[in-house]
This record gives sequence, C-alpha cells and structure tokens, in this order.
Amino acid sequence: MPILVITGTGTEVGKTVTTAAVAASALTAGRSVAVLKAAQTGVRPDERGDADEVARLAGAVTTAELARYPDPLAPATAARRAGREPVRPREIAEAAAKLATEHDLVLVEGAGGLLVRFDEAGGTLADAAELLRAPVLVVASPGLGTLNTTELTARELRSRKVELLGVVIGSWPDSPDLAMRCNVTDLPDVAGAPLLGALPAGAGSLTPADFRATAPGWLAPRLDGTWQAETFRESAAPGA
Repeated sequence: MPILVITGTGTEVGKTVTTAAVAASALTAGRSVAVLKAAQTGVRPDERGDADEVARLAGAVTTAELARYPDPLAPATAARRAGREPVRPREIAEAAAKLATEHDLVLVEGAGGLLVRFDEAGGTLADAAELLRAPVLVVASPGLGTLNTTELTARELRSRKVELLGVVIGSWPDSPDLAMRCNVTDLPDVAGAPLLGALPAGAGSLTPADFRATAPGWLAPRLDGTWQAETFRESAAPGA
C-alpha cells in the first residue's frame, strides 16, 4: 500500500488529524511518509495549511500542496473565484505517484467529501483514486446521520471498483450517546469494510510529542497501530 487516499464523509469530521495519526503511526513503524494535500482552500499564502498541521503533529514527513485558494469553498469554486487554474485528478495522481517513488507511504488528503469537485469538468478525489488504483480510507463522524453518508461514500467507491480500505471515526467523545454507541456496530456493515480506528475528541490539541506517542493506539494494525476493533466495540456497546 504505497499510496493511501484519505477522504471524509463531509467537512469537519477529523480528516486532517486522522491523516496525521496515520502518518505518525507509519513513522513509528519505521516507514518514510509523504503527505499530499491536493488543494488547500480557505487559507492565505502565509498561513499554515492542512499538510503543515499533519507535519506539526506527526513529525518528519514530506509535505506537498498542489494549489492554494483563499476562499473556504470547494476547490473548483475557490479556484474559479480566485481566477486561478484548478487542480485536476490527473495532476493529483501524477504528484502522488512521483512521491511514491521516494517514500514508503504517500497519504493523499482530499477536501471535504469524496465527490467534492476539483475542476470545471467535475473531477473529484474519487477520479484520482481510480487513476492511482489506490485504496481509500474514509473518515466518518460518530453521530446521528453518519450511517447514511458513510454508505453513500462506500457505494460510490464500489461502483468505481475502488478499494475501500476501511473507516476511521475521526472524533470519538468521552461520553458517547446512544446513536454513537450503536454506530460502532453498524458502520462496518453499511460500509462493507472494517472499522480501522477511532481518534479521541481533541486529539489535534495534544502536544506533538503526546500525539506521536499515542497515535498508534487509535489505529488498527492495518494502519500500523495497535487498536483492536472488538475491544472498542465492547467498550462502546449500549449499557457497557
């Protein structure tokens, strides 16, 4: 798995912090890691972007960013408003493939959900994953509504014959409600793929040292971690 595409079921689901956790766990396992942010929106040229945040939390990763647009919008819309060229799926695939010649693992982080548009032709992160023939990791929220968005994302990937590696819960609270506890069991069913981790709420606020030390405990062995789905499911079960 030299290239892994990371998407979310929507915005603000913990995609960047999850990318950092995957990077930190891979680094702990002795792998070299590159992080590619296909298009960064909503930041000025002098501000830190998502790839910078991954590097701050995870450590010694190579970062790359293909484009940056000031408005916090979908990449295609932000590019149009800025009067700049959009990023196209083929450019994402070519950049990731080049990084893969020099690193053990390349993490390609999208913008928002799987079908957010990157260019005027409707190109998406799903198109880039198809070109790369790379598996996709889906970051989902734990609460009410996540089953629908997760299943829609999984169905789209299956329709394209793109491998869904698994699902990670991007922010698991200290006091989960009933829907969240039930979703732990239901998410793998609707996704047709395993639950591969759960990040604690506020993980991105940890010091980099603490983040790197604890990140492997949030992710399954498939992602270089030590997290066990069955143990988590038992602790999250209603009435547990």
